[in-house]
Amino acid sequence: MLTKDFSYSLPDSLIAQYPTSERGTSRMLVLAKDHKIFDKKFKDIIGYFNSNDLLVLNDTRVIPARLLLQKESGGKVELILERILDSKKMIVQLRSNRSLKNATLLFLNGEKKFQIEEKINDMFLLAYLGEGKVMNIFENLGHIPLPPYIKRNDESLDGERYQTVYSNTLGAVAAPTAGLHFTNSMLDELKRKGINITNLTLHVGAGTFQPVREPDITKHKMHSEKISISQNTVDKIVATKNRGGRIIAIGTTVVRGLESAVVNGKLTSYEGETDIFIYPGYKFKVVDVLLTNFHLPESTLLMLVCAFGGKDNILKAYHHAIREKYRFYSYGDAMLIMK
Repeated sequence: MLTKDFSYSLPDSLIAQYPTSERGTSRMLVLAKDHKIFDKKFKDIIGYFNSNDLLVLNDTRVIPARLLLQKESGGKVELILERILDSKKMIVQLRSNRSLKNATLLFLNGEKKFQIEEKINDMFLLAYLGEGKVMNIFENLGHIPLPPYIKRNDESLDGERYQTVYSNTLGAVAAPTAGLHFTNSMLDELKRKGINITNLTLHVGAGTFQPVREPDITKHKMHSEKISISQNTVDKIVATKNRGGRIIAIGTTVVRGLESAVVNGKLTSYEGETDIFIYPGYKFKVVDVLLTNFHLPESTLLMLVCAFGGKDNILKAYHHAIREKYRFYSYGDAMLIMK
């Protein structure tokens, strides 16, 4: 299966640079079981769920993971945190006009704070040279790490709108964007309707934006991300399945989390890492309905969505969305897919 098979052409004008003026006012494309396409508003989603269903949310919270640094020479370096390994070591992405060498010192506001130890694939191992907890640096001086296709600096509104209203566990460097559409009042209305809600945690890493460089997708190696799925969530999913209800994944991160926790055909509680790569041919074991946003061409996320809804069906829906001028990517519109 070739990477180029998951390509499509998107006008730049359809890449959402800002969220909608109010949370929850996006549009929603619905791809039904019979492959028919419907144009809806996101608030219509409540009508697609019933009291037998279980919504699974990803409660990860985005770290202000972007720092603007300088080399000793004064050259600018952008840092995007991938993960903190311990009190003095971290894995990061670094962007600079010139290649960066081992032992390079990096300064923040004129103070020596980091040193490059080694390059690891597309990432760097960095040593923290400052005092106190390194997380304090990010919380006090960090910026929201907007995706590279959003061509602007982060603003005050992103501190709220690039988080889900149910975000709780700090650790992601990219938002689980399908959840950005929900308001607290929508979630309350779902509960009043008798629809159950549970959560897991998958800390989305900066690697989610890494392109697939292999022409044959089966040779692509996924980045690893931390996940946590409690026994309580497992019990709710099993009970829902037993009574004939549907498991509704709010975002591809939830799909990856749940499908990673299946061992010998059985869903289990899990705390650890996942590098699961889902592409067409994969047999889904847990998820019945998927809410997601529109994804980049040739991306692993588009491949996952094509595995769930069928490649031809998904690409047909994408072409429809382009014709109808849906807004794409992180701050864009939603897509509800019935398997």
